[in-house]
Amino acid sequence: MRGAGSALARASIFAAIPDYLQTARDEICLLVQVENRKGMEALDEILKSDGIDGVFLGPSDLAADMGHIGQAGAAEVKETVLGAIRKIVTAGKAGGILTLDPQTQTACRDLGATFIATEIDVTLFVRNIREAAKGAGERLQNGAAPR
Repeated sequence: MRGAGSALARASIFAAIPDYLQTARDEICLLVQVENRKGMEALDEILKSDGIDGVFLGPSDLAADMGHIGQAGAAEVKETVLGAIRKIVTAGKAGGILTLDPQTQTACRDLGATFIATEIDVTLFVRNIREAAKGAGERLQNGAAPR
């Protein structure tokens, strides 16, 4: 079930798609998220479902579930993720991932991943705010003229 408040929806590009409410149903796909060992064990069954268009992998949560908390780049995790991308693509489904690691991004692209999230909006925002605050602090503390 979807609400009709599309003005706040990312999918409507925040009301930038004029006919979103009339056309969205025809353009929506169903993606499932797999981010633990249980999901990985069920991946073959998930991929057999006609109603599922793709699988999105969450390597950070998968790493934690595999005993590598905070280490999404651990060799065992990367091997599992890349193996899953291969399976997803071979099954003719859309494969996707969120990874900040450029090597994993490239490897997933090379395997045929359909969508790859390469940054996290909140952390990107915070990183830039901190950098701006640091620069302002340095300029103002040292009495430097504004640039």
